[in-house]
Amino acid sequence: MRKLSGKTYWLVGASEGLGRALAQKLSKAGVSLVLSARGTDSLNDLAGSLPGPARVVACDVSDRASVLAAAQDVGAVDGLVFLAGVYWPQPAQEWNAEQVEAMFDVNLTGAARVLGQVVPAMVARGAGHVVITGSLSGYRGLPGAIGYASSKAGLMHLAESIHCDLRGTGVDVQLAVPGFIRTRLTEKNDFAMPFIMEPEQAAEEMMILMRSDKFHRAFPKLFSLVFRGGNFLPDWLYYRVFGR
Repeated sequence: MRKLSGKTYWLVGASEGLGRALAQKLSKAGVSLVLSARGTDSLNDLAGSLPGPARVVACDVSDRASVLAAAQDVGAVDGLVFLAGVYWPQPAQEWNAEQVEAMFDVNLTGAARVLGQVVPAMVARGAGHVVITGSLSGYRGLPGAIGYASSKAGLMHLAESIHCDLRGTGVDVQLAVPGFIRTRLTEKNDFAMPFIMEPEQAAEEMMILMRSDKFHRAFPKLFSLVFRGGNFLPDWLYYRVFGR
């Protein structure tokens, strides 16, 4: 079981939803936090409400200069949790180029920008903990998910590749794969969202993962089996079940 108390973690995407709920749980567990997001007003309120030490560092993951400045300000940390993400639901027939590019730039390339400033230092020290937040939508292509599902699929693949390389080096990599979480982002959906979780529920699932030595945790478990099982279906059946 991983000991979190006394460690310092950088949470990128901590201003609301899952990130905010996870910050609260980590702080109660004795973790010192560095909280980042593009805006800082909500983060300052959060930092002031936490039981443990926390400081705020602004970071726009879509801007390389902002990431470089934030990483320099943050300095060495024991762990990084990447939670930043943007989302606009849309099918290919309603492709919004600006929104799709933004989803890739924040959800995937933004993660690569942050990881590029943190992972090398961890590798040099031979110690560190990286937690990346994917999505059940990233397991296989889904309708109405242009941009988001693809960016999350790429992010999950990135986590798997880093894990392959860093196993046994002292740098642990973990992948959290949540389903629907009740946030500002999912409020955009006009369809039923089975097994939707509150941010606090999802944060508890993240804590279970972070305290474990497992690489991957998908949740809620029953709902995740639908998506993971989809990988084993032949194309003709998968697209009949999941396609429009």
